[in-house]
Amino acid sequence: MGLGTGAVAAPQFSAPPVNFPGLTQLGLALIVAGSPPLLAGAPTAYFVDGYHGGVYGHYPPTFTQYIVDTLQAHPAWKLNLEIEPETWDWVQTNTPAAYQAFAALVADQSTNGRVEFVNPAYAQSYLWNINGESVIQQLERGRRKLWEHFPTATFTTYSSEEPCFTSALPGILHSFGFQQAVLKNPNTCWGGYTRARGGELVNWIGPDGTSLRTVPRYAMENLRPGSTWETIGNGDTPEYMHGALAAGITHPVGMCLQDAGWQFGPWLEKVGHGYQPVEYILWRNYFGQVATTQPGLDWHLSQEDIQVSLVWGAQVLQRIAQQVRAAENQVAVAEKMAALGAVNRVAPWPGTSLDEAWRTLLLAQHHDCWIVPYNGRRQQTWADKVAQWTSNTCQRSESIVANLAGGNSPVPGATDHLVATVYNTQGHERTEVVQAKMPADWIQCPVQITDFRGHQLTNQWVQDLTGKWVLAWVAAANPLAQARYELRRLSSVSAVAAPLMGVTNGLMTFENNQYKMVLDADHGGVITHLLAKTLARQEWVGTNQDHGFNQIRGYFYERGRFLATTDRPARLELLESGPLRQRVRIHAWLGDTPCVQELALTTGESRIDCSVYLAWRENLGIGNEKGQFGEDQREQDYKPFYDDRAKLLVTFPVPAGRQEISKDAPFAVTASTLMNTFFDRWSGIKNNVILNWVDAYDPEQKRGLAVFTDHTTSYVHGADFPLGLTLQYSGAGLWGRDYTVNGPTTVHYALLPHVGDWETGQVWSRSRDWNEPLTVSIQEAARTNAVWEAGLWLELSNSGLDVPAMWMDQNQICVRLFNPSRQAIHPEISFRPAVKQVEWLELDGSVRTNLPIHIISTSKSATQLNLPPFGLATLRFKS
Repeated sequence: MGLGTGAVAAPQFSAPPVNFPGLTQLGLALIVAGSPPLLAGAPTAYFVDGYHGGVYGHYPPTFTQYIVDTLQAHPAWKLNLEIEPETWDWVQTNTPAAYQAFAALVADQSTNGRVEFVNPAYAQSYLWNINGESVIQQLERGRRKLWEHFPTATFTTYSSEEPCFTSALPGILHSFGFQQAVLKNPNTCWGGYTRARGGELVNWIGPDGTSLRTVPRYAMENLRPGSTWETIGNGDTPEYMHGALAAGITHPVGMCLQDAGWQFGPWLEKVGHGYQPVEYILWRNYFGQVATTQPGLDWHLSQEDIQVSLVWGAQVLQRIAQQVRAAENQVAVAEKMAALGAVNRVAPWPGTSLDEAWRTLLLAQHHDCWIVPYNGRRQQTWADKVAQWTSNTCQRSESIVANLAGGNSPVPGATDHLVATVYNTQGHERTEVVQAKMPADWIQCPVQITDFRGHQLTNQWVQDLTGKWVLAWVAAANPLAQARYELRRLSSVSAVAAPLMGVTNGLMTFENNQYKMVLDADHGGVITHLLAKTLARQEWVGTNQDHGFNQIRGYFYERGRFLATTDRPARLELLESGPLRQRVRIHAWLGDTPCVQELALTTGESRIDCSVYLAWRENLGIGNEKGQFGEDQREQDYKPFYDDRAKLLVTFPVPAGRQEISKDAPFAVTASTLMNTFFDRWSGIKNNVILNWVDAYDPEQKRGLAVFTDHTTSYVHGADFPLGLTLQYSGAGLWGRDYTVNGPTTVHYALLPHVGDWETGQVWSRSRDWNEPLTVSIQEAARTNAVWEAGLWLELSNSGLDVPAMWMDQNQICVRLFNPSRQAIHPEISFRPAVKQVEWLELDGSVRTNLPIHIISTSKSATQLNLPPFGLATLRFKS
């Protein structure tokens, strides 16, 4: 991890412990104090050294030459590199002689070589905090960039100095051609670490069943006492090496990928007083020539085994996560629409623009953006760079979509006849309410909408997230297809009637065809009843002494007490009450801070859309306590910012009953085994991360409540603590930095009551629909440009299949499919027009197999897939 400020301080070591679990008496006898004597015939231990960083994080101008010179001075030294691939663009331009000398060293990728690239990810992302397609793009585009400079480079081992791991990596890495992985990050555990498990090797088994030989953080590899960023494996101390031998690890290995810029040379010379004999080694040689060949422990690693945490709820991190999520969603839509536009010859494939859109998104996913957002150079912080990078991604994505749809929307100028085209970029048929920006002279006028059959459709003027008036109607669109609608303005008279307020005795009933809810104005607008009309008319609101349903509550430590929206009466404002959508605004308070919540019910939609706006007037401390600021805090195991119970939360107590928590991860779903999500020490980190959704399921009542979020953050839950979402924290964070609030906070979330567990309730698919809504383009009839025909280009027999990506490869369309299910599936995929070949590709581009094609008609063919649980398939259709 780079602090982004130039030179990085050298680490200070604390004494390691000597009480390793599982040590034999012989092992204990081998442990000696200080520098050990050389033992005749002592087993060789190994050490993985190298560098981590790059041009964005930390990479001094003279560093390449330093690497070359130091390798020449130390013939036994080996380098495992995790360097941002764009670094080599800069090095080639600015220090060409050093670049050429380094390239000559890299050229030898044999077992005699001295340099290995262990993580080609474009921007060293954590991976667990971004969507699955972003994980693939990080590795694919990083490999591609490295090959521009080092065409002989091989990528066989995945290893990272940060906790850059996610449970689905085995399948992804294997498909990229990786042969092994490493789950150690012993020298930079600020953001977390993996659970200690196993001996010399384990078989890391991913959710799709793929197994990968892996060096774990050994079961005996403790966290280092007196430190909040190390395990005992970041050096070659006698205690660590002898302890590993005593635990049955016959080829113990330590590791440190130094920050690029540290000029210590071979790391063990810096540490000193080490075990002997020890040998520097590349990871590929350790696996190929040294490590045991005996079968290892099978480890079905859960996302909760990746014990990571950041300053969740901090406003700066919240904004970064929201910007990255929005950019991920927009580039996914743009790429899929562009692919379908190209295959139907509507517009050329915008490859260059999409490459740049992906590039800046990947940079915004750099781990330093998330863990040191305030740091930077030349008055530009990582947070500033994320805003710029994601803005570029969104602007390019919007431009691509607008160009494919025939121009910008809404249409300039006056006209009474328009055409709306609705695009569905998901793999299942969708019928849902869409919203379209209209010309200024249409706003709030009566409109007639007809579908292609001539049926008139109900419509309603509503306000979008920015408060602008948009036209809404129920649209139906086939998978990966478009639908057309005729729009006619009937008059220039306003068609929007003022909604009627319905508050009686402090209570307001708010309902549509799906739900009936009651809001309590006297207690901050909290939801006291939520009846699901289509789900056996069940009540979804439970009782809790401290937490109401949709209540916002947190501990304000400077005031010494909890503040909640239920402390004061709220004003309820009915904003919309039409045939398609009802929306209410709750004007509440947190002490003296205005807190505006909104709830929206949409006809035919089982999701309840929610938002909160916090109009902070000053920086208020929110959390367990103020905490300790400054450098003194960095080695303090106890950290108040970990304790989510006292942060500002929105909570959802459901009726009493046993609850099973599930949550999504990149290309995976985790069934939680945590008794609760609470911790307040670095040594006790629990993975309480919510990526897109978290679900609380009652197996006795056979119903659940899912919560969707517009950004990666943390959730809360415990036996006596309701499911909740972290909204805000303000106080001491990592390295004692003051994480403040410096303006308003806006968070969007959604609730999905459902029957059955997350899979039966189609939570994954509904979350994807929420993140990737139907796209609408409004054009004059004469200017309408069809991106693809209204019929089905691709039909999937399993409506639960996810389509995370679609793109063009050498004029052939490619589609990525994902099975978000615990069951293997065998979907039939039919397509038109007929194609000559359907290739199932590995992620590295090689052909895994050619799928058999059977002819349905002269214009339609089909094939079938066998997808394991949580399995991926990348298909290329060759005409």
